[in-house]
Amino acid sequence: MSGIIFNIKKFAIHDGPGIRTTLFLKGCPLRCRWCHNPESWTPGPVTVNKQIKLDGHIHQDTETIGVSITVDEIMKELEKERIIMEESGGGVTLSGGEPLLQADFSNKILRKCKEYGFHTAVDTSGHAGQSCFEEILPFSNLFLFDLKIMDPEEHKRFTGCDNELILRNFKWLMRQDCEIIVRTPLVKGVTDTPKNMEQMLSFLSPYREQLKQIDFLSCHKLGRSKYEKLGIKYSYTDMDPTPDPSNVKDIASMFRKEGFTVTLS
Repeated sequence: MSGIIFNIKKFAIHDGPGIRTTLFLKGCPLRCRWCHNPESWTPGPVTVNKQIKLDGHIHQDTETIGVSITVDEIMKELEKERIIMEESGGGVTLSGGEPLLQADFSNKILRKCKEYGFHTAVDTSGHAGQSCFEEILPFSNLFLFDLKIMDPEEHKRFTGCDNELILRNFKWLMRQDCEIIVRTPLVKGVTDTPKNMEQMLSFLSPYREQLKQIDFLSCHKLGRSKYEKLGIKYSYTDMDPTPDPSNVKDIASMFRKEGFTVTLS
């Protein structure tokens, strides 16, 4: 079986425990204005123009983002990283995009990873059918679950989708007593507002004993060049999405006081 990926990141240290290999799958139902990986949005490969400077001259060329790859080919790549993943307590993370848009492909990869004895993590927006989560649950050691904006209208305004399905899937996963790390991008004036943080704290409070931790990820503009390459308008051309450091510390303190384990990056 094959699927479409746009990157394999080895020696990843921010996508779950230990040193990991992260597979980035194509396709995403959300259109977050601050997204760092807009090349992940479309489900298939895309060809973009690029410029190459050679001998003092600018040459036009093309680049294809996204390749078809089989599960067996992926497992061969992962096997090369076995020693470092095992010695560091790491494993394999499926990311994207939204990996569950390629649900069957993700399922097959996770099944194979379990056969090979690899620790598995799924980085998800939560925007997928519950059946997708049901199918991968037996083969997933950890979920990195993105929670961005609690207000449904605001969520739709900034991501293109409301959050009803996302929150429903989160609650379902919590009932399965699986290991979950919540990941929240802190975007200045959008996700880091007192209103959103208070609503998120209220929503997560019943799960403080179950949640492994909350990762707050400060947004940046490093993905801007990708938008230019893809010919997509970048929402933060004239604004800085990076949150104020003092506000980030206050948010972390607020959640820690309520008993949550918090990391900042």
